[in-house]
Amino acid sequence: MLPLDFSAAHNIAGNAALLADSELAAVHKHLHTLDPKGHRFATVLRDTIDQLLNGEVTGRYDWKTLFKTEKTHAGTIVEINLQREFKFDDGVAMDYRIAGSDVDCKYSQQFGGWMIPPEARGHLCLLVWADDYKSRWSAGLLRIEDKWLNLGNNRDMKLTVKAEHRDKIAWIWRDAELPVNVLLHMNPRDREAVFAHSSGQTRLNELFRLAERRRIGRNVVRTVAQQKDYMKRVRGNGGARSALRAEGFVIMGDYASHQKIARQLGLPAPGEGEFVSARVIQAKSHHTARPRVFLDDTWWVLAESGDPKEEGPLLPKHTVAPQ
Repeated sequence: MLPLDFSAAHNIAGNAALLADSELAAVHKHLHTLDPKGHRFATVLRDTIDQLLNGEVTGRYDWKTLFKTEKTHAGTIVEINLQREFKFDDGVAMDYRIAGSDVDCKYSQQFGGWMIPPEARGHLCLLVWADDYKSRWSAGLLRIEDKWLNLGNNRDMKLTVKAEHRDKIAWIWRDAELPVNVLLHMNPRDREAVFAHSSGQTRLNELFRLAERRRIGRNVVRTVAQQKDYMKRVRGNGGARSALRAEGFVIMGDYASHQKIARQLGLPAPGEGEFVSARVIQAKSHHTARPRVFLDDTWWVLAESGDPKEEGPLLPKHTVAPQ
């Protein structure tokens, strides 16, 4: 995520708005205080896109497969989910009341595609963009003025912000990382291999084989399993953890002990509701360059493609290094 730099050349006009508009500055500060790193905002956007895709029922993972009516409804769902997450008060004339000011919320999957209603003139707008293909998102504030808007009206008399005036937006978060939609960004052949199976458990096993070393969110698991007890399909006792252990795979969840193991292996630590799978082998003397972790009274390292398969360790609740 780009840092908030109020002297940054790319947003001079937006930064000027912070100095000239005390209400805008107050809302900007309040939102940044609520979510300094943008993690909560990013999670809402990720969850909203997944909510629209409804993968557990539909098996969809691609924004392009949504119906037109679903895409149209996306802005409303974003608005609702942000209010639930941050507990914004209802606005008087606009969607929210934030730091004492009315704020309208507009979302677009296409950058710059925000549709501004006539009644928003003179008010603050929270402009939100998220693109699942680029895995990026932004959110900023703009005081709506006629001179910033394109004149062409649609049937609802809604207007768009002129491209040359988007620099007037005071960004709170700009080009931040959206949690990756693993299914969308997988190698197409690997994705086809996952969905080639009729069994939800077999599909999930294949996912953890082919998308190893990457964060896999709960909604991806739900989409692949397409079963209401999808979390059971990850765990041991018949789930992916036990099924893939014979091949050397460990599947780390969002437990603190699992996150520690992932970090020790040099892998991304799974966040809330996430998993990271990896194939490991027992460490040998020539594995000095590979990160290692101590499990089941043995040192383990990440397996490379040429390494033989061997049964992997059980994941304990706590990792204990040898004395």
